[in-house]
Amino acid sequence: MLRASKRTMLLTSIITLLPVLVGLFFWDRLPDQMATHFGAGYRPDGYSSKAFAVFGLPLFLLAMHWFAAFVTTRDPKRQNISPKLFALVLWIVPAVSLICAAAIYAYNLGYEADLSLPFMLLTGILFIIVGNYLPKARQNYTIGIRVPWTLASEENWNRTHRLAGRLWVAGGILIVLLSVTGQTDFRLMLAVLIIIAVVPCIYSYLRYAKEKE
Repeated sequence: MLRASKRTMLLTSIITLLPVLVGLFFWDRLPDQMATHFGAGYRPDGYSSKAFAVFGLPLFLLAMHWFAAFVTTRDPKRQNISPKLFALVLWIVPAVSLICAAAIYAYNLGYEADLSLPFMLLTGILFIIVGNYLPKARQNYTIGIRVPWTLASEENWNRTHRLAGRLWVAGGILIVLLSVTGQTDFRLMLAVLIIIAVVPCIYSYLRYAKEKE
């Protein structure tokens, strides 16, 4: 699987590290202590050294990227993971790397525009994409709603992922609507995320309990 996707893996790894080149280009304009974490309203609440922000964060994300790819290819049921689903896994970390870099560099270079809107908009679009893939995901140990009840029953897995797919698409659309209407409080997005993550797990357990009865 990984060998067949080596070009995609190389491309996504390069994209994940692109923020390093941006940081080097703006090195002299960046402060020694950079804001690297932001709270509500795009207000910084965490700082790191310039070296860590420019080199450490992209390298950490690259390590996570390779780890996710490695774990996926070692799944005991990897034959159930389609090439399209694996490609989706490979593109998540590069997207996160670019979004985080845009927010960090924009603020530390003095562009204090609120990036909550584009961040929520892109997050909503990501949820919609993942939601469309969830119902197509076959039973495996790496990607999807991996709770004991879905892993114990293929029917439970399929029904849970059909529900989860609808919820993730609906949640993504809701986040997009919230962002374009100016409701960019991250707590709203967090509430949506909790709902679309927890409800499928509860549904899966209830189906499992019903089947046991």
